Amino acid sequence: MVNLATKYMGLNLKNPIIVSSCSLTHSAEGVKRCADAGAGAVVLKSLFEEQINADVKALADSTVSQFHAEEWDYIQRMGLDMNADEYLKIIEESKEKVDIPVIASLNCISSDRWTEFAKYIEAVGADAIELNIAVMPRQFDEDPDKIEKHIFNIISNVKHNVNIPVAVKLGPYFTSMPRVAKGARKAGASALVLFNRFYQTDIDINKLTHESKNKYSSPAEMSNTLRWISLLYQEIGCSLVGNTGIHDGEAVIKQLLVGAKAVEICSTLFVNGMSQINIMLEEIQKWMLDKGYETLDDFRGNMSHKNSKQPEYFERQQYIRALVGLD
Repeated sequence: MVNLATKYMGLNLKNPIIVSSCSLTHSAEGVKRCADAGAGAVVLKSLFEEQINADVKALADSTVSQFHAEEWDYIQRMGLDMNADEYLKIIEESKEKVDIPVIASLNCISSDRWTEFAKYIEAVGADAIELNIAVMPRQFDEDPDKIEKHIFNIISNVKHNVNIPVAVKLGPYFTSMPRVAKGARKAGASALVLFNRFYQTDIDINKLTHESKNKYSSPAEMSNTLRWISLLYQEIGCSLVGNTGIHDGEAVIKQLLVGAKAVEICSTLFVNGMSQINIMLEEIQKWMLDKGYETLDDFRGNMSHKNSKQPEYFERQQYIRALVGLD
């Protein structure tokens, strides 16, 4: 028998498959379904900072500002009608129903007053917090260094309020990913989840309306994650988690080979159903038995940039080969 257990941010996971933040994890019942299907951990559907700042109870306070009211109007228009208290109840109920780590998710763009809410997340029993930081610069004069420092401040402010581990889910669009990764770690991140898959915008040219297409990832989207986990493995002092394009057991194995501690999956569960978790686990077990591996640490990072006999596959050299057709 092989052992699929892994340690992520100090948390003991029975296997490396984590269900990422999505509508499947929007309730305690959903969390239990994920656990029953075999998940090693679950990330709750994200609570947006606007939902925290515009808690319904705060609106009843006579001292509440018009800004709070406008925030609540905004999140209602977006269909985000859950308030902060309800989110805490989901954490409590989930912890009662499952024996796997339950990770809260906070979607944020600022380092404002909402960061203190992290204290309550810890108090009701969440095992960790995942910060889904999605800052999109829209001004032509915004300075990259200032943007990075803003992200680090968000992490630092949240970490200042809690003792539980904090993971950070980032997008890939930075001039220097190593610099951002090291800065996030220094600010208090115990793990990096690479990479966030942002809203896929599109336009209907007949209706002349905005819409979203390709809401599910495809396996072809995984290569960027493989590259950066490989390059960052054992370089920044925190756990690395693969995200986006991971649809089967083979993809999980690839992520582990370049150094991932675990993976987060979502799209494959919508496409193939919850039974896909067990199928993926069986694929990993079979591969390990065939290769003679007993634990994940027996092969984790074996094909990372640091340990690879062909590190150029993660660098510019492979780009040159693709262009000129070298063997």
